Amino acid sequence: MTVMTPLRDELNAGSLAGLPAHVQRPGYDRSAVKTGIVHLGIGAFHRAHQAAYTDDVLASGDLRWGIVGASLRRGDTRDALAPQNGLYTVAIRSGEGEDLRVIGSIGDVLVAPEGPDRLLAQMTAPSVAIVSLTVTEKGYCHDPATGELDEKHPDIVHDLAHPDQPRSAIGFLAAAILRRRMHGLPPFTVLSCDNLPSNGRTVHRILKRFAELVSPDFGAYVASEIACPDTMVDRIVPATTEEDRDRIRSELGVADAWPIMTEPFSQWVIEDNFPSGRPAWEKFGATLVEDVAPYEAMKLRLLNGSHSSLAYLGYLAGHQTVADAIRDPGIGAFVPALMNDAATTLQLPPGADVEGYKSSLIERFRNTALKHRTWQIAMDGSQKLPQRLLGTIRDLLAAGRPIDRPVLGVAAWMRYVAGTDEAGNPIDLRDPLAADLRQLADEAGLVADRLAPALFSVRAIFGTDLAEDSRFRDAVISALARIIEHGASAAAASAAAATGHLMGHGEHS
Repeated sequence: MTVMTPLRDELNAGSLAGLPAHVQRPGYDRSAVKTGIVHLGIGAFHRAHQAAYTDDVLASGDLRWGIVGASLRRGDTRDALAPQNGLYTVAIRSGEGEDLRVIGSIGDVLVAPEGPDRLLAQMTAPSVAIVSLTVTEKGYCHDPATGELDEKHPDIVHDLAHPDQPRSAIGFLAAAILRRRMHGLPPFTVLSCDNLPSNGRTVHRILKRFAELVSPDFGAYVASEIACPDTMVDRIVPATTEEDRDRIRSELGVADAWPIMTEPFSQWVIEDNFPSGRPAWEKFGATLVEDVAPYEAMKLRLLNGSHSSLAYLGYLAGHQTVADAIRDPGIGAFVPALMNDAATTLQLPPGADVEGYKSSLIERFRNTALKHRTWQIAMDGSQKLPQRLLGTIRDLLAAGRPIDRPVLGVAAWMRYVAGTDEAGNPIDLRDPLAADLRQLADEAGLVADRLAPALFSVRAIFGTDLAEDSRFRDAVISALARIIEHGASAAAASAAAATGHLMGHGEHS
């Protein structure tokens, strides 16, 4: 691990000993740590979640699993952490107070565009056994509706033409796997920690197709030799604010350029498939299983589906944070009702307490200490809707059950895409498809039976089945009309109270 010269007045190796006694800090020799993991997408979530689990492993005495992180776009994380020797604070917040912990598992942060070859060299190091990812849904360069590689994605086109100068996570994985094979090194395990359905199988499918486009032989190698375990990750991590930085500085007595705010809850369910070895994460709270799918579906449909719905409805109604939105009477009644509908589509994991899980989610949403912004959750909706809401809707349609509640989340996203909230304030739409979505919305106008059909045309979100299903189309148009006419809170209250039954053949009560 890289250890740089300490700087004064900053959190770094030299200032650790002087931190207040209540601040937890690394007690192991960081200079003796080996790099066993390269992580692509070194954002706030990874630093609050996987890096914290790995810090526990290092503290237990197993020093093989240090992390080198990589940013695939910008250098802001590197710029913040490099002067701090990779150290940063995790502030665990609840209504009972705040616990501070300094994490030491990240030894270096690379910036891929500044030196692709340096990152590839690190991924090819013999000590590296795992390459993990939190690159968000859009970072997989795939079609969210089908889960297949988007072969026309500009980064994929570039990476196939310039394999030694990749831009995408998929391009880096393929180039590093090929180099390791050429050097006779065992392949690393690819560990996706993003909110994708069957994320391991999804990245394996995407990576295999990319490799096939390089050569049939390489495609066959990836298919047979590269392990991509499924995972489910869960922890709420709001964006850090200047107020957060100021308060952490007052607590530590030194500046931390990028502390991380999070909640006490953390969950990590992992398919135990690591041919080249792995840290003993299960000793520190992770769950190792044969089949992640039931856990993943419960989280995606109960937590993520309600989180996105709450974010769109809440933002439209003027609520800046999740805690404010869940306290809105209409939205607060709607979210648990939505969870109840989604729960009927689940095959629960062994011993699951679904009622307890739903109750815990509501309590987490009500955590006023987090200040999790609805706008942050609302980002990248085109990539999130298929797995968070549309899978639930498909299953409910197949069972002939009501879809009025989950389609309200879809309709709220459509109203959000229209570009203004209910007070007429402009919305800063952040989405890979933002330009196309705004053009469709602007041309249609804020009219439900024009706006919804225009957005149904985006096959990357809705596919062809939902876009052509009259039951789905009618329900979304009706929900969107209610939001436009009565507002998000009133529409949520109405949906929460609804008891209608889907009759099929396009008829709704």
